[in-house]
Amino acid sequence: MQTETLKIIERRLSGERLSGTDGVKLLQDADLLSLGQGADFVRGQMHPEKVVTFVIDRNINYTNICSCQCKFCAFYCKPDDPEGYILSRDALHAKIKETLAVGGTQLLIQGGLHPDLDLEYFENLLRDIKEHYTIHVHSFSPPEIWDLANKSQLSIEEVIRRLREAGLDSIPGGGAEILDDRVRSLISPNKISWQQWMDVMTTAHKQGMKSTATMMFGHVETFEERVQHMIRVREAQDQTGGFTAFIPWSFAPTNTVLGGEGSTGVEYLRTLAVARLMLDNVPNIQASWVTQGAKMAQVALRFGANDFGSTMLEENVVRAAGVQTRVPLQEIIHCIEDAGYQAVQRNTHYEWLKAYGKEV
Repeated sequence: MQTETLKIIERRLSGERLSGTDGVKLLQDADLLSLGQGADFVRGQMHPEKVVTFVIDRNINYTNICSCQCKFCAFYCKPDDPEGYILSRDALHAKIKETLAVGGTQLLIQGGLHPDLDLEYFENLLRDIKEHYTIHVHSFSPPEIWDLANKSQLSIEEVIRRLREAGLDSIPGGGAEILDDRVRSLISPNKISWQQWMDVMTTAHKQGMKSTATMMFGHVETFEERVQHMIRVREAQDQTGGFTAFIPWSFAPTNTVLGGEGSTGVEYLRTLAVARLMLDNVPNIQASWVTQGAKMAQVALRFGANDFGSTMLEENVVRAAGVQTRVPLQEIIHCIEDAGYQAVQRNTHYEWLKAYGKEV
């Protein structure tokens, strides 16, 4: 069994593209350390410099009211819930100023599918931000954009064009979960299909925008569906080249309708490593300290990850599911350096902005 998985890893190291069957075999049977070594080698081929990057940003949730009501989400409120909110302009501006004050370069603005917020609301929000601040707006996931298209009775192309003109710079990969409709029907039956998620992304790419791709795993999906998710991202990347990074994170079950056990650290590392081996055309793989903690994210740097994600000055969705991890900037830098790399602050497009410490 180990001989077979080692041959698969060796084929990838020689430059061969792996199949779905290969990916499933690695997830199921590969020796953990051999899998990690293979992913680390590929990471070194793609990023030979001894650097790990990160971005300083803030995750701002403009509303927690959502008509989607996914079973894995502990953050949303129904429209008539007294705890529901829409962030005020003053509160938004205060959060942006705090982000800029600590060297932040990116805003990750996302929220629920609020039935009363239309396209004009978001155009005005974007214009207001751009009129007052110089910062990259990496915001509004595919489900939000699809919802706006439905409300406005406009095409996805037109909605993205209008958001871009108002100030949207790139699109985060939220709402992907697992790109399979069997899984989606079980965990998020009111959310867009996997093909609709991908259509938003490829449409944005064709307009010159970049985006990330995410995967939330460890709930009801099979290994085959997990690997299929990676292949669908890879196939879209072949067509557009618009994904800057892949970000796998483990499902946090606390306080959710879906419940369950969640993923172990070992399963997280296996999935991350397989992603690095499968996604030969996606340049960057992010470690997820948000769900796994700083120490596991540090280990992930030897399992294929070349990026530590973001400082995330604010995070509400995963925290609502019982995960309370906070990692200050200095700890991120320490984790990177302690793992044998130089820490480098980047922007949304993975361009280096500031190096810390000595070159390795």
